[in-house]
Amino acid sequence: MHAIEKILAKNSGRREVRTGEIVTAKVDFAEINDLYLQTVYSFYEMGGEKVWDNTRCAFVFDHYAPCPDIKSAANHKEMREFAKKNNLKFHFDTNCGVCHQVMPEAGVIYPGMIVVATDSHTTTHGAFGAMGTGCGATDMATILMTGELWFRVPEIIEVRLEGEAPKGVYPKDVVLAVLGKIRADGAVYKAIDFTGSYVEKLNVAGRMTICNMAVEMGAKTAYMQPNQDVLDYVAKRAVRPYEIQYTDPGYQYAETHVFDVSRLEPELACPSSVENVHPLSEVVANGPVKLDQGYIGSCTGGRTEDIAIAAKILKGRHIPAYTRLVVVPASRDVMQECIAKGYIQDLMDAGATITTPGCGACLGAHEGILAPGEVCITSTNRNFPGRMGSTEALMYLASPATVAASILNGVITDPRPYLDEIV
Repeated sequence: MHAIEKILAKNSGRREVRTGEIVTAKVDFAEINDLYLQTVYSFYEMGGEKVWDNTRCAFVFDHYAPCPDIKSAANHKEMREFAKKNNLKFHFDTNCGVCHQVMPEAGVIYPGMIVVATDSHTTTHGAFGAMGTGCGATDMATILMTGELWFRVPEIIEVRLEGEAPKGVYPKDVVLAVLGKIRADGAVYKAIDFTGSYVEKLNVAGRMTICNMAVEMGAKTAYMQPNQDVLDYVAKRAVRPYEIQYTDPGYQYAETHVFDVSRLEPELACPSSVENVHPLSEVVANGPVKLDQGYIGSCTGGRTEDIAIAAKILKGRHIPAYTRLVVVPASRDVMQECIAKGYIQDLMDAGATITTPGCGACLGAHEGILAPGEVCITSTNRNFPGRMGSTEALMYLASPATVAASILNGVITDPRPYLDEIV
């Protein structure tokens, strides 16, 4: 069996599972974000009284942090009341950050577990050798009542990433290149196992970036076999004992896609589809792409490593007049580390706006939304019309390095010449 199948078998009390089977499995941790007050309503409508285990579930207030309107404030109020009533051990309020960042930091994510959240980007936690997947309010209410949920055992496809990335090619560039080939519907209700020499050497932040965007290919979940970086990270934080699952030698994947990352250059997902991916050189060859805003943040592009590279490119420089750069750290811990290392000061000196850790403008609610006709280059994960504000705005997805170099010049720009200056 594959490691994902072993996780499903273990949590459903079975010796083995097979593709296509429906199993009922125990959920190790459940997370509800602040878009899903309906979960509370459904819980009570279905007869719920107390959550099944107050140490295995949490609210994360990240999409509206802090609240931009009365409705979101009222939602938070009701969710806080539910959290207090159930004495939840873990509660992440508006001072904490994005769910997919704060949960690993809090040690509730570890290898071999099943984590379900009311957020499609829960695939992120495959970076830790966990099975992470999203669900809706009714399914989440069921989990809160019983600690279990049904799953269909997915087909598993291999995305093998081989080679060493050239300077200027970051995990975001790699996953965009993969997305451009597999497309937005290429892995619907399948699991993606990212393997290969590139993955084996990848740090925690890079692994999270790649697994995060597996859902943009339609994937139900994602997986990476934990490496030493992951094991060191988890060992310092895990709140429970854990068991790493390994894929059996000779496992037959439903499909295999092989990529040589050494042949890549900086990539862009152009408006207005995540699969509309092109090498940066091809985009700029068609003429300058004028920008109104750069954006660095979200559960795929707001970690310390992302903010660090932007700060290093922009240090001692300043963005042009009438443009803006919005930087949204993924968590309070990320913000504090970036302050301590001087990155926040360097970015502010360069003209950046720094906002509260959280989702920010990634869902088009506040903290950097776009006006009609504006163009933004962003390290977030989706560029659908209306995703960051007006349906008439345009978004290019890119690595934080490309975002920084581009907003510095007011047009989409190759970051590699700037990287040569960084010691």
